Amino acid sequence: MDKRRMCPHCRAFIKSSDRVCPYCENEVGPRAVERHSPQDLLGGLIPHAHFTTTIILLVNFGLFAATALYSMRAGNANAIWGIDGRTLAAFGGKWSEAIQYGQWWRLVTAGFLHGGALHIFMNSWALFDLGAQVEEVYGARRFLVFYFISTVTGFYVSYLGTPSLSVGASAGLFGLIGAMIALGVRDGSRQGSALRGVYVRWAIYGLAFGLMPGIDNYAHIGGLAAGFAVAYIAGTPKLVQTPVERLWQAAAGVCLLVTAFCFVQMFRWFAANVQ
Repeated sequence: MDKRRMCPHCRAFIKSSDRVCPYCENEVGPRAVERHSPQDLLGGLIPHAHFTTTIILLVNFGLFAATALYSMRAGNANAIWGIDGRTLAAFGGKWSEAIQYGQWWRLVTAGFLHGGALHIFMNSWALFDLGAQVEEVYGARRFLVFYFISTVTGFYVSYLGTPSLSVGASAGLFGLIGAMIALGVRDGSRQGSALRGVYVRWAIYGLAFGLMPGIDNYAHIGGLAAGFAVAYIAGTPKLVQTPVERLWQAAAGVCLLVTAFCFVQMFRWFAANVQ
């Protein structure tokens, strides 16, 4: 079955291969991901449609390796399956007491840490699938903004709701689910309704799973709400470089710079406080 995308003129769902919309008969250009990334990376080993998602995954796995190694050296023989809380706090987890005293950068860095192998593999599987879909529909700029704001909002809601240490990509993941729900809500067609139904079910299943002990549903709910709100306002990319598109490009750049700043703060704190 052919993959679907949205016509930028009438918002009907059409085939990815269509160059003229069969509903409004307007010419449609290539998808956002095709305009900005015409070729795959490494001879197709990394699909370019997944490029931004892949970078996030690489950062996540790199930090997981670092935290697991540190935890092992601290005496935790089962670090691969369960990294100790002291290590996660040292590497920038959502530690409410530290955030209360000004370490707001933890609201960002916590989204790139994971508590064990099962945790990171489950989140990575979901991110690789869902991230590629969001990146294809909305483009890399909006994707980055959605992911950043959902992560920060999710962990801020978690900070308000529970003092427990919290980490994981799921706040950002729920933000991407919210973005796809917003896409279905904005489109009033039958296809939009079906799309909305699929991702509402994703959200319900995820929140139900989050009722298990040790899972931070505050972060999930915050991320979901933020992703929906921002994506509903954002809409999908236009075919031409308008001032609005330049604004989203600037917003994505700001999100990247703030994320980099947060990691610098984390490394500085780690160097100054952790032996």
